[in-house]
Amino acid sequence: MNPVDFNRFEWNPELIERYNLAGPRYTSYPTAPQFHDGFGSEEFRQALVDSNASQAPLSLYFHIPFCAKICFYCGCNKIATGDTRRCEPYLQRLYQEMDLVTEQIDSQRQVNQLHWGGGTPTFLSDQQMRELMQETRKRFQLRDDDQGDYSIEIDPREIQPTTLPLLRELGFNRMSFGLQDLNLKVQEAVNRVQPRAMTENALIQARELGFRSLNLDLIYGLPHQTPETFAATLEEVIEMDPDRLSVFNYAHLPERFKPQRRIKAEDLPTPEQKLVILEQTISRLVEAGYVYIGMDHFAKPDDSLAIAQREGRMHRNFQGYTTHSNCDLISMGASSISQVGPTYAQNHHDTESYEAAIGDGRFATLRGLQLTEDDLLRRAAINQLICHFELDGDAFGKQHGIRFGEYFQQELEHLQQHQKDGLLQIQGNHLIVSPAGRLLVRSICMIFDSYLDQNGLGKAFSRII
Repeated sequence: MNPVDFNRFEWNPELIERYNLAGPRYTSYPTAPQFHDGFGSEEFRQALVDSNASQAPLSLYFHIPFCAKICFYCGCNKIATGDTRRCEPYLQRLYQEMDLVTEQIDSQRQVNQLHWGGGTPTFLSDQQMRELMQETRKRFQLRDDDQGDYSIEIDPREIQPTTLPLLRELGFNRMSFGLQDLNLKVQEAVNRVQPRAMTENALIQARELGFRSLNLDLIYGLPHQTPETFAATLEEVIEMDPDRLSVFNYAHLPERFKPQRRIKAEDLPTPEQKLVILEQTISRLVEAGYVYIGMDHFAKPDDSLAIAQREGRMHRNFQGYTTHSNCDLISMGASSISQVGPTYAQNHHDTESYEAAIGDGRFATLRGLQLTEDDLLRRAAINQLICHFELDGDAFGKQHGIRFGEYFQQELEHLQQHQKDGLLQIQGNHLIVSPAGRLLVRSICMIFDSYLDQNGLGKAFSRII
């Protein structure tokens, strides 16, 4: 059996049409629809206490839900305002939430990963950002050697000359820049006018300041995009030379996300055009030297993400692909999701409920899940497939104390069709996703998902492609 070739993928229109069904993105397993309100504040508190036994390092996430302007495509949890003073009550609740966490966990556990997401984290004033990091350092064991992954999401339209130097001073060493598209007609249609020079200058400054693994976010499927216009954007992006790229599929759900009602459905590219855009994008980025990590992500071969994938160390969680598989993820702020030991815990979505709960001195946990032994096994199998496109069942069985072929007998039988269709190679208990299957790996992972058949949850998710 041939080993995984991370530089290859194959585009097969017939297979894409057949397997392009609704399915989870597997940022978690079990997926979010399985979370329930029987897991609340007390269960999360106990999970934090129990996690100390492992002495695992920590990953901290802070959700900053404020934006100066609303991008019409956006489905994130955010608040539009032009006044940074509106952030103050929310920040005070973040500090209180940190206190609640540090009352339960060993404060000496090192923070190897930290991320500010949003919204637009740099909507905060310089003083507010400085204060948030200072308050975090008071309570947690942050690294001072610049060897952790401390990242932040950036809107180049919202940064000042002092912003990036301040973030570097505060300890950030990675950034993700929102870009979406460089075509002016597309930008105007989604209320995000952002000239190339604005993003490029920010990238140049970040490199000069010593930031690494700089990422650009693109979205395909936006109004007025065509294969030709997106190809032109891609050439300009390649010239800007980011270390990583995320190329997301726009899902038009105006009944769910109010800002999307400003986008006319008739202005969107057709499903056929979107597939052409995706095929061209993957082919061009691979040709330009990027590694197709999987799903929406690309990285240069010498980037830590690509190296981790080659070495079998990559992991997937609520923030996407990560190199920190051994961390307990503690997420703070409205709507954020933690992964602590064998549990998931999600905070209230709306800021009012979140702030009220924290103000009452309790965790703002809205719902969550305690994973079973079967959940943990299937999570490990899905993670291996979606991150590394390979699963050595014999080695997996030894690691987890099971007979792989017996435990997953039904799944292996169902995967025979994937093998016949050329998505997968199966030799005994060894599975390797083929170049044609990499684009459809979510379909392969779904075979190991014990909840989909029970509840028909495929309807709750977006299409695989």
